[in-house]
Formats: sequence, structure tokens, C-alpha cells
Amino acid sequence: MLFELDIKKTLTAGNHPFQLHSRLQTEDRNVVILGPSGSGKSLTLFAVAGLVTPDEGHIRINGRTVFDSKEGIHIAARHRNVGFVFQNYALFPHLTVRENVAFGLTKPLWKSSWEDREKVEKYLDIFGLGHVANNRPSEISGGQKQRVALARTLVTDPGILLLDEPFSALDQPLRQRMRKELSTTLNTFEIPMMLVTHDFEDVDLVDNTMAVYKNGCIGHLFPSGTHPGPKELAGLISETFCPIS
Repeated sequence: MLFELDIKKTLTAGNHPFQLHSRLQTEDRNVVILGPSGSGKSLTLFAVAGLVTPDEGHIRINGRTVFDSKEGIHIAARHRNVGFVFQNYALFPHLTVRENVAFGLTKPLWKSSWEDREKVEKYLDIFGLGHVANNRPSEISGGQKQRVALARTLVTDPGILLLDEPFSALDQPLRQRMRKELSTTLNTFEIPMMLVTHDFEDVDLVDNTMAVYKNGCIGHLFPSGTHPGPKELAGLISETFCPIS
């Protein structure tokens, strides 16, 4: 299996515990996690990345176990070879676009090898950022910020790409354009992806398995090519799911 998850996590805020039980198996290269806010989508993504530790269960990516509570396996986030693009892109405001892209490499840009510097320039070119390479994040557009975040992630050659609501910070016309750009990027790099969204229009960005979340669990799972239409999806999301036992 390319993705295999079976994890539980309980979080408590005041007197209101939230219980996540995410169970998913698929050989599809891409997974889209769809659901309303507070349904456990991003929590699942953070667990896959190693930024949240499940209470129990296991996580396997392309046959590699990165977490297994029974076996005592917990590979640190920095060793999972996972690329993560955060919802707000998490760019460093004091660094230029070029320095942000280079940040994921092993050394600062001014200490980097010739090969790493060439690689950074290559990714600036791939993402059409060469003309703003010396600008800071406050001086570029929302779409350019997303490209910087993607370039910074992909320059490290991750084995999987995790995207948390990648279009939510963009206005609608730009969102449509960036969907097309991301689809092209994913096809170019042929990298497995897990994307979290609450927007129905993100569902068919690429061929994917779609997991519909609510109340901390996956209520419906649709393999690639079997996705229901927007109206049916809206009905499924409005249903109340019982946690998976």
C-alpha cells in the first residue's frame, strides 16, 4: 500500500474531548481529505508528517513504517522524508525568495555547495520565481508565495508531499489558476500527495482517493474514478458519522 493509516488520537480542550480515528488504505498515488473545519483533517496530516504523535496505531508510507505504537516505532519528522506546505505557507519574512527556497537544504545559501546553489536556481526557474528571487515575502503576490512554499518543499526531494488547505489564502480567480499550476507540478514531479481541503473544487485536482471526514473519522472512502458529484458530496458531509470502532 502507498498509504496505510490506522491511528487514534484524543485531544481535550476544556471539557470537550476530540477523538480522531483515521483508518485508510490505498495504492493511489494521491489522497484528498475532504471535510468541514474541526473534523480531524489537518490533525491526520500532522500525524503523517510526524508533527503530532498518535496515541495508538500505525502509519506506513510506500511500505515504510514511520509510526507503530505496538512496535515502538516513531521516526522523527525530520527523518520521514516528508514535504509539508502549510496553510499560510510559513515563509520567513526576513529572507528573500531565493533564501526561502534554499532554507530546506542542509546549509545556509552562502555556505552551500555549487550543486545546491544551482539546484535552487533551477527550482526558481521551474516555478517562475527568478524575477522576484531577491524580493521578500511581503513584496510578492499570494500566488507567488504559494510557488515559493512549493519550491522550498520540493527542492529537498521529499518522498511525499503534504498540503494543508493550499488554496484557502487565495481569492477565487487566483485559486482556480493555482489549482491548474499545482496539478501540472504534481504531474511533473510524480510525487505522492496528501491534500487537506474543505472545498469541493479541490477534489478533482488530480486522480486520487478521496476520504470524507466528519467527527474525527473517515465516513466515506472513494477510490480514484468513483467520486460523487458536488451535490452528493454535500449530502455526505452533512451526515453524522459514528466513530469507526
